[in-house]
Amino acid sequence: MPLDPTRWEPVIGLEIHVQLKTKTKMFCRCENVWGEAPNTRTCPVCLAHPGTLPVPNRQAIEWAIRLGLALDCEIAPRSLFHRKNYFYPDLPKGYQISQYDSPIATRGRFSVPGPDGDREMGIVRAHLEEDAAKTIHVGGEGGRIHGAGASLVDFNRGGTPLVEIVTEPDVRSAEEARRFLGLLRQTVVELGISDAEMEKGSLRCDANVSVRETGETGYRTKTELKNMNSFKFVADGIDAELARQVELYEDGGEVVQETLHFDPRSGRISPLRSKEQAHDYRYFPEPDLVPVEPSPELVGRLRDELPELPAARIRRLEEEIGFDLALGLVTSGRDELFARVPGDDRRATANVLMNQLAGAGVDPARVNADELAKLIAARDAIPRAAFDEALAASGDEGFTAERYLAEAAITDEGEIDAVIDRILAANEGQVQAYRSGKEGLLGFFVGQVMRETQGKANPKVVNERLRERLRA
Repeated sequence: MPLDPTRWEPVIGLEIHVQLKTKTKMFCRCENVWGEAPNTRTCPVCLAHPGTLPVPNRQAIEWAIRLGLALDCEIAPRSLFHRKNYFYPDLPKGYQISQYDSPIATRGRFSVPGPDGDREMGIVRAHLEEDAAKTIHVGGEGGRIHGAGASLVDFNRGGTPLVEIVTEPDVRSAEEARRFLGLLRQTVVELGISDAEMEKGSLRCDANVSVRETGETGYRTKTELKNMNSFKFVADGIDAELARQVELYEDGGEVVQETLHFDPRSGRISPLRSKEQAHDYRYFPEPDLVPVEPSPELVGRLRDELPELPAARIRRLEEEIGFDLALGLVTSGRDELFARVPGDDRRATANVLMNQLAGAGVDPARVNADELAKLIAARDAIPRAAFDEALAASGDEGFTAERYLAEAAITDEGEIDAVIDRILAANEGQVQAYRSGKEGLLGFFVGQVMRETQGKANPKVVNERLRERLRA
């Protein structure tokens, strides 16, 4: 249930982990790959054998700087790695190498276009660290530790380069959080530094959630939602936690700072543990690594290499096709194909890309834009079944639109009227019901006409002629 904006204001900050797709891990030369047999991509360094020393991955450092620049951050002339100490089976060293009070990128901002203008989200920091190993809980519901009979550890993921992005508490709704994440993901993908796939764990998000009374300037106690594996679940979890906190306050209770789990199937929030503070981790500088000191020339080169960012493209396309279509095209990565497809009706092109082509599951990069343009221009003259078949095949090698263009739809009104008359005569009860106000029956009649013409009648003409006949 939405919050009453006259009484309550959401205050949301996000923590996003982006796994970098470098060839090797962060501090060793193990191959950085996903989906291999468990514990086959390990070495004495990432398994923390005595006497081994970490060596930082230069590519990961450059990519972290590139991401920091895309987030409009200040790049630190000197940053440090620290040891973040905690004990868990997925951390063989007993600490994680991370960055603490000297991160590589700070004080950024990320513009999120919305239907009513841009919202600027502050970026506190973007810092480098190594990922932990993957713990697999056996026997528990949904692979979780609760109810599990045993836990296994796959150390392949241990040591993978990560960039953690921490936002200011500037997000003001679950939908805004979802839009932010979609735009950030597309930015990361276009920078070429990560696949950013939540189902694979290469993009992960936690949300810090609190509420305050409308007009209140301070911050109240926050909770942290963890382990959400889709943008939809992030938004649903935020909404559920906002509602829980408001109910607590309105009943005279108080919110406790803790880490929570959101179950998307039941919509329930449950506690995982009390929230840790920074001092719990006993951070101290990593003695085996020197400071990271990127040269001004390196930072300048990486800045010059930045492409046009997704937010800017959304605003550019919005003037041509409207905000919703522009947002959908850019965050789905289909705007590159949109730019290649010629034609005057740009909204029609965008609609086909975002609906029928997306529904057909076609890779936009494989589509012949000129042949697709021919289909879109003739979409009203091609039977719907043939049009859908053509779109599904549009990514095939050597595809041409010629065969489908030859299957012209029936547009002759006299031929269509004869079919309509037969169908209306055979369904007098439905005709009377339509004329009595049940206008939803129009779809029934359209379906009958399309069935009798084997899908070859032009749907637009069918709709127009049916409405005229039914008014008679």
